[in-house]
Amino acid sequence: MSREAEQYVRSISKEKTVAKGELLIRQGQVVKYTYFVTAGCLRSYCIAKDGKEHTLQFAIRDWWISDFIAIFDNQLATLNVECITDSKVIEFNAKGLAGIYQRYPEFEAFQRNNLERHVVSLHKRILNHLQLTARERYELFVQQYPDIEQYTPNYHIASYLGITQQSLSRIRAEKLKK
Repeated sequence: MSREAEQYVRSISKEKTVAKGELLIRQGQVVKYTYFVTAGCLRSYCIAKDGKEHTLQFAIRDWWISDFIAIFDNQLATLNVECITDSKVIEFNAKGLAGIYQRYPEFEAFQRNNLERHVVSLHKRILNHLQLTARERYELFVQQYPDIEQYTPNYHIASYLGITQQSLSRIRAEKLKK
């Protein structure tokens, strides 16, 4: 990265330490930032009309998180982004980040790779939800996020997997018996 490009990246970003439980994005607000996780764990979720939470994504080290629908469709946030643990993120101004590709084309390949990784992850998640049993989804979750159960409440994991907390407890108990 050129010195000029590095200075631009620094001008549109800042490192932040965020506390467990802090919301970086709230449903209904204007979304100006996207976050790159350098330490900790965050999640994005929505609250349905019936009050039920639905976890869309967990973001751990080297993952991006935001409400991309709000940013790219110029809408108010439909998601909340919450810190599950004390975390460190790099907060990027979304408009500044969007303008980086014209100014510094070398970033386009990097960001395309990030976007491809994100799209593949979401497609796998959708297919897994449609094709796998709850037990298989849980086993895959544990492989993908091996340490997350230590600091994530059961109801977050259950909402991510699309099952009840009781089902999650039953699956874990059956796994221990084996």
